[in-house]
Amino acid sequence: MAENQDSTLDNLGPRLKHLRLRSDRTLHELAAETGISASTLSRLEAGLRRPTLEQLLPLARVHGVTLDELVGAPPTGDPRINLRPIATSDGSTVLPLTRRPGGIQAYKFVLPTGSDDRVPDLRTHEGYDWVFVLNGTLRLVLGEHNLILDAGEAAEFDTRTPHWFGATSAGPVEFLSLIGKQGERAHVRAAPKG
Repeated sequence: MAENQDSTLDNLGPRLKHLRLRSDRTLHELAAETGISASTLSRLEAGLRRPTLEQLLPLARVHGVTLDELVGAPPTGDPRINLRPIATSDGSTVLPLTRRPGGIQAYKFVLPTGSDDRVPDLRTHEGYDWVFVLNGTLRLVLGEHNLILDAGEAAEFDTRTPHWFGATSAGPVEFLSLIGKQGERAHVRAAPKG
């Protein structure tokens, strides 16, 4: 599986350049839309740099494609979602759960055991996030708030607020994340009173 992932990522550079040129964008225009520097975009297109999930998400959004389409994952022809885990440099695993472009995107995150004194690297991006903890304890730093969410708890926030997710020293954490463009919030319907 790692070999297939490597060959898929090897073809990513030309695909990124094709998508940018197809939309008639310069590197500087794409940099302004994604928050990724023009030099980093150039290195990604040339295959001189491996992309991170934080780079792939805004690129997929701007180009209007799914992560699978962006990285060139082969189509399955099967309506079931073919989970292709993405391993990150910090030991986390991300599983994209949706394949359609645009709209709300669903992901499952698995974060390794963390350190309670870890200094978070807060990020911002366009959109709205709804998070639901499946197992473990999630540390969510949201602006000036340091929140601890246990299994079964959820949070919803504007992703333009600086934020960061991490596991605590209690162990790994698994959570679902629904990310949509600004204004696309998760709608929770309460059951009617019976």
